[in-house]
Amino acid sequence: MSQPIRTYTRIQNQDQTQYPPERVSVNPARFEDEVGLYPITPLAGVKQACEAARQAFPSWRKVPAPLRGNLIYNLGQLVSANKTVLASWLTREVGKPYSEALGSVQEVIDTCQFFVSEGRRLYGQTVPSEMADKRLFTYRRPVGVCGIITAGNFPIAVPAWYVVPALLCGNTVVWKPSEDAPVLSYLFCQLVEKAGFPPGVFNMVLGDGATTGAALVSMVSAGLVDKIGFTGSTAVGQRIGRVAGENLQVPCLELGGKNPLVVTERANLELAVEGALWSAFGTAGQRCTSLGVLIVQERIYEEFIARLLERTAAMVIGDPTDPSITYGPLISKRFLDNLLAFQKNQIQAHHQVLTPTIGQITRENPWPNFVGDPAAGYFAHPVLVGGARREDVLYQEETFGPLVAAVSYGELEEALDWANGHGYGLSSAIYTQDPAEAFYFQENIQAGMVSINNTTSGAEAHMPFGGNGRSGNGSRQSGVWVLDQFTRWQGVNWDFSNQLQRAQIDTIYSPGDLDYRVPGW
Repeated sequence: MSQPIRTYTRIQNQDQTQYPPERVSVNPARFEDEVGLYPITPLAGVKQACEAARQAFPSWRKVPAPLRGNLIYNLGQLVSANKTVLASWLTREVGKPYSEALGSVQEVIDTCQFFVSEGRRLYGQTVPSEMADKRLFTYRRPVGVCGIITAGNFPIAVPAWYVVPALLCGNTVVWKPSEDAPVLSYLFCQLVEKAGFPPGVFNMVLGDGATTGAALVSMVSAGLVDKIGFTGSTAVGQRIGRVAGENLQVPCLELGGKNPLVVTERANLELAVEGALWSAFGTAGQRCTSLGVLIVQERIYEEFIARLLERTAAMVIGDPTDPSITYGPLISKRFLDNLLAFQKNQIQAHHQVLTPTIGQITRENPWPNFVGDPAAGYFAHPVLVGGARREDVLYQEETFGPLVAAVSYGELEEALDWANGHGYGLSSAIYTQDPAEAFYFQENIQAGMVSINNTTSGAEAHMPFGGNGRSGNGSRQSGVWVLDQFTRWQGVNWDFSNQLQRAQIDTIYSPGDLDYRVPGW
């Protein structure tokens, strides 16, 4: 194996060597492969990064938006030129299958391509005034310094959803990436700098959530961060939301999900099985949009589950560099430990474990179709559990791993009750060939995203992404909708009448003949 890459916090385009590496980033599929070394940036370092971003903001916001868009173009070209290398690092550092890693890097490229032209479309409006000799205008203005905290399951795609529009809109950024992908984050940071962004506009602070992430959130109260963007767990998002609310800020929160997938009697069952399999076990269930609750019409429940279990048993699991696998390891030991604890504590006596076994894949607890050495990584069995009840934690809480609860329903209203009952509202799906069922579902589901005859997972750069309820605060990423997260509307009232004109008070309305009555028959 190659020597681990030494990474550093980067502030104003410079490595911050006063924070020596303290931890090792390990390949989750091969323990002996030490990918990189990274520091835990303390409060002082985070404050320095925020101060650098604050100092860079006045000049950066004055750069014309089309020219900021040109730098986004440069970034997209650089990521495209390094696509396969970045994908290889992504597979090595977080265990994402290589084909998925390529798709994740492509998402960055797509995001850059979309927002290049938005630099020429940061439109305001001209608004008619009720007064003569007055003009009204609206403008988008940047928010200021944006603190961005992202997770390890999509270690550069999701950061791009925040960073690209934030920079395009004239904000400066302090980014705290996941400690599960410090090398990939460091390489991405270098590409941002090579794209031509001035010093201080984009800063990266490496570290864990408890130290570095908490320090960045504290900068809101310190007056050094004007906007927090966070992708991660609902519990942490709630804490960040409280800090933002106390400072009269609106955070951008993309949180967890317990995403439902409904299968009706009128579904194409083979397609629904394929969709459920990917929704449940793609990326080892480590997507915020992964399937959480499978909801199948009771008259087809047994047949559907049998088909799904057959397809599950045929899955290949293991080495993420092998093109035949469905999923590889969990991202890190922390995620595996959390999953195993959840299984131990929340699979109850009234549940039916429908798959052959649970727990970690080992030589003693093998998966038949395994590629590689299970003892070398953090691999987990796919698990499907029947018999969930409304009061079960298995139903109520996000799992974040290859573990799915399955239930049956009678009428579609009951399916929607299951789909909405846990309070999450990120992604959802229904499989049906009946348009009436599809329309009913999309109108009554409380999720921010709905798929019809498609999986719960999947995003495109020009579509809004985000959730409601326990899945977020209604903020949206991607597409033009994210511009509202990184700009504030400014209204301008320009009066050139050379006299005081007061709207509603001095406005001359035509009285009309309001006493006129239409003759009756």
